[in-house]
Amino acid sequence: MGVLDNIILNLPEVASPKQKRLSFNEKLKWTLIVLVLFFVLGMIPLWPLGQNTLAQFEYLSIILGAEFGSLLSLGIGPIVTGSIILQLLNGAGILKFDLTTHEGKQHYQGVQKLVSMFFIVFEAFIYVFMGGIAPPAMAAGIMTQMKFLLVFQLTLGGLIVLFMDEIVSKWGFGSGISLFIAAGISKQIFIRLFSFTDTTGNLIWEPAYQGPIVGTLWGTISSLTSGDGQGAMLGLITIGATLLVFAIAIYAQAMKVEIPLSFGRIRGHGIRWPLQFIYTSNMPVILVASLFATMQLWVRLLQNWTGGNPLPVLGGFVQGNVPVGLMAVLSGPNLVQTLIQSGGQWAIIWPTLLNSLIYILLMVGGAVLFSVFWVQTSGQDAGSLAGQMMSSGLQIPGFRKDKRILERILSRYIMPLTVMGGIVVGFLAATADLMGALSRGTGILLTVMIIYKLYEDIAREHMYDLNPAVRKFMGK
Repeated sequence: MGVLDNIILNLPEVASPKQKRLSFNEKLKWTLIVLVLFFVLGMIPLWPLGQNTLAQFEYLSIILGAEFGSLLSLGIGPIVTGSIILQLLNGAGILKFDLTTHEGKQHYQGVQKLVSMFFIVFEAFIYVFMGGIAPPAMAAGIMTQMKFLLVFQLTLGGLIVLFMDEIVSKWGFGSGISLFIAAGISKQIFIRLFSFTDTTGNLIWEPAYQGPIVGTLWGTISSLTSGDGQGAMLGLITIGATLLVFAIAIYAQAMKVEIPLSFGRIRGHGIRWPLQFIYTSNMPVILVASLFATMQLWVRLLQNWTGGNPLPVLGGFVQGNVPVGLMAVLSGPNLVQTLIQSGGQWAIIWPTLLNSLIYILLMVGGAVLFSVFWVQTSGQDAGSLAGQMMSSGLQIPGFRKDKRILERILSRYIMPLTVMGGIVVGFLAATADLMGALSRGTGILLTVMIIYKLYEDIAREHMYDLNPAVRKFMGK
C-alpha cells in the first residue's frame, strides 16, 4: 500500500480554502464560474471529428452530464463509474477503508480520484477506438494519429470536469456532479418545452420546415388547432406528467423527521435536528441512472465494434437508437404513449407492461442498494452524525451525554429512512420515466432534488452571513 499511498499523495488536486469558512459571495462566485465553464466546454467541438454515432443518444448525454462531440463528451461518466465500483468493492469487503477516521476518508477519496482518472483515460480510448467518436476517413497512418489526438482531447475534457467537480465541492455550493446534471437537464427541459424547431433543426416559419415541432408546448397547440386529438393528448399528458413529478418531488423533499436536541451548556434551550425522509437525497438515483446510461453506452460501442448487430443477452439498438433486449429494459418504455397509440391491442400492451414492471424493480432495487452504500461512505451514518452533534454540544433531552446513546437512538431512524427513501425515490423516478415526462422523469426528479438541496445550502450559508452569532453558536 506504500506505493499506492505515494501515488495518491502526489495526485494533482484543487487546493482547499485556507480560511475556515468561505463567505456566501465567494461560494456563489465559484459556483457560477464553474457553471459557465461547463456550458463553454460543451460548445467546444472535438477536432477532427467525423463519425459521431453517440450524438443520437441525447438522453444518455443528459444523465451523464455530457455533450457528445465536444470536450464534454465524457461528462461525469468516469467519475460516477469510479464511485460505483469503489462503493461496491468497499461494501463487499474486497477493499476495506476505515471511514470512521479522517485519514481513512482521505484515503478513500484519493483512491476514488485515482480510479476516476483511470476511467477517464480508459473511456477516452474506448470511445475513439470502438467507433463511437471517430475522425474523418484518412490515410491509415494519419488516421491513427488523429485518433490519438481525439483521445487526448477527451482525456483533457474529462480531467477538467473532474477538477471542476473538486472546485465546487471545496469552494462552491454542493457537488459539481449534481450541478452539471441539473444544468444539462434544465437546458434540455427548456428546449423540449419551448423550441420553435423541427427535429432537423429548421424553424417552424422557414420553408424547409417539415415537422414535428420539438417544443411540446407549441406542438400541443398545433395539434389542438389541427384537430389531431391523439397528438394533443400526448402533449398534454407529457406536460402534466412533468408538473406532477415536480410537485411530488418537492413534497417528498420537504418531508422530514425531527429529533429534539438540547444544548448541554445552556439549560432550557434546544433545537430540532431534521432527518430528511429521502435521507440520501438524489445521489442513489444519480448512481443508478448513470449506471444504466453507461451500460447502454458501452453496449452501443460494442455493437459498433462487432459489426452493428445486437449482442447476445445484452441486446442493443436497431434502426438508429431503438433499444432491444436488455437495453430496452434499462431504457424504460413510454408506457402512457404505448397505451394511447396501441388502440387496445393487448399483444402490444403486455410486453410493454412487463418491461415497465422490470424497470421499476431495477430502479427501486438499485436506489436502495446505493442508498445504503452512500450512507456508509459519505459520513451520514449514525456514528458520524452522533459525533457531529456531540461536537456542537448537543444531546438528547433526558439522556446522559454519551455518544453511544446518541448513536443508538439515531440508528433507529437512519437505516429505515435510508431504505424507505431509496424505495420512494427509485419508484418515483421509474414511474416518471414511464409517464413520458419531458427530458425523462428521472432527469426531472434529479433536477428538482438537486435545485432544492442547492437552495437549502444557499439559504443556510446566507443565514450564517447575516447572523454571525448563529454561525458561532453552531460552531461553523
